[in-house]
Amino acid sequence: MKKSLILLVSLTALAVLGYAQTAADHIMAGDEAYAQFDDQKALEHYQEALKVEPENYEALWKASRACVDIADVMPGGEKVAQARQKLYTQGTDLAEKAVKANPNDTWGHFQVAAALGKKLLMLGKKEQIDGSKKVRAEIDKAIELDPTNDLGYHALGRWHRRMAEIGGASRFFGGILYGSIPKGSFEESEKNLKKAADMKPEFVNHHLELGKTYVSLKKYDLAAAEFQKAIDLPKTTSKDDVLKTEAQAELAKIKGKTK
Repeated sequence: MKKSLILLVSLTALAVLGYAQTAADHIMAGDEAYAQFDDQKALEHYQEALKVEPENYEALWKASRACVDIADVMPGGEKVAQARQKLYTQGTDLAEKAVKANPNDTWGHFQVAAALGKKLLMLGKKEQIDGSKKVRAEIDKAIELDPTNDLGYHALGRWHRRMAEIGGASRFFGGILYGSIPKGSFEESEKNLKKAADMKPEFVNHHLELGKTYVSLKKYDLAAAEFQKAIDLPKTTSKDDVLKTEAQAELAKIKGKTK
């Protein structure tokens, strides 16, 4: 009888503890995992938060971020490509729900741009061109809501470079086939990525992407300096090891073009 009572009390206590796990508790646990570069664990915690509060804005956009971060570092291969596309799609859906939950905060809009932008790169040209307009609108909204959002300027810089790469005859014939193609410029890409790097100089990816834009502008010395910064900076995100390897490859490509 005594043992049964102790067991009942223990089970009741466990039930109470389980019930006490609020969405905020799960988000906090997700943030801790994210800080330790464990994006998969972070995603699981944010998903648990959404089971408790399906329209929790913070859990939605952070779950979207985790989906994108996990997909970004997955290796190549057809099966992996399908898994990556699924994660980008999931990330886009979560971000769009976040915007519905709170349309007046920067991060939901930024995550729509980030997830959708990555998803579009895996689709056809028409889908990319059509979707690029929505990506740009979401980037602009994210910056409008928070002009200190360095990732917003980073995204804008990458958007301009991508659009600038579609030039001349490609743009003309592409316009005939797919409709109007948004215009971008390498100069605007440089300006926005430099702004992002100035705002958050410790962020590896700002320097990597700015270096790529400098290569497009044939500013090889500046590009080499940015790639080297990306290599030398301490790791601050789960993706930095992959990004540093990419920076080393980019630096090797322009060897002999610098002074």
